[in-house]
Amino acid sequence: MQSPGIPTNEAERVRVLQELLILDTDPEERYDAITAYCRSRFAVKIALISLVDSDRLWFKSRCGLDASETPRDISFCAHAILGDDILEIPDASNDNRFSDNPMVLGDPNIRFYAGAPLKLSSGHTIGTLCLIDPKPKRLAGEEKRHLKTLAHTVVLEIEGSRAVSEPG
Repeated sequence: MQSPGIPTNEAERVRVLQELLILDTDPEERYDAITAYCRSRFAVKIALISLVDSDRLWFKSRCGLDASETPRDISFCAHAILGDDILEIPDASNDNRFSDNPMVLGDPNIRFYAGAPLKLSSGHTIGTLCLIDPKPKRLAGEEKRHLKTLAHTVVLEIEGSRAVSEPG
């Protein structure tokens, strides 16, 4: 298993994430509607809005998964925040970075993973909108465009919440 790298702006990225005051908050219908739609639209078992904290992944919204967080060092999303485009793993059991990952070898038996980075207007990537399935698959071009649009919608919701909560 290959541990994810650390972004060059990690300290600042985590500070920005924590300043959003979204970590460990209650579920919200606006985010849950997006993950429920993703699960149906992309025909996957699991859809998540994951936020990459300093040592864990915390799920602001989860559809198809009971866990509320996972360790960062075994997470797929911690790899996905290192790039600007969707990280797609068609079959994790055949990918050297993930083939011996505990989440591939055991529950939730990840084969397919696609994570679209949640990049704030400040340029900080705080997490992903991701799709997971126990069966291998690939996204078509149109599906990738939809996933990117939905990830951008999540960012707009997060940034819009912050603007409303900050005194102006």
